[in-house]
Amino acid sequence: MATTYRIAVIGDWESVMGFRAIGLDTYPVTSAAEAKERVKELAKDGECAVIYLTEQLAKDLPDVLDRYKDELRPAIILIPGREGSLGIGMNNIQQS
Repeated sequence: MATTYRIAVIGDWESVMGFRAIGLDTYPVTSAAEAKERVKELAKDGECAVIYLTEQLAKDLPDVLDRYKDELRPAIILIPGREGSLGIGMNNIQQS
């Protein structure tokens, strides 16, 4: 039997709620500290394969990005938030 993994989206309410319509797990947060705890929880249970994280939060969480950058699961993918792109996600892809 194949293992089913979840895909999560963490960010401000306006940025993540659209992802709920396509079936992703959404986690609206109001601070970088709250986002950090949510990433830890999702990584700990081992059922989340991908976490989409808004760049606005990621800019304040370099330790979290560093911690998981070489891990198979969860892959943390940066996405623009409602304010638009900060270029962090593209920069990370270019460095990889």
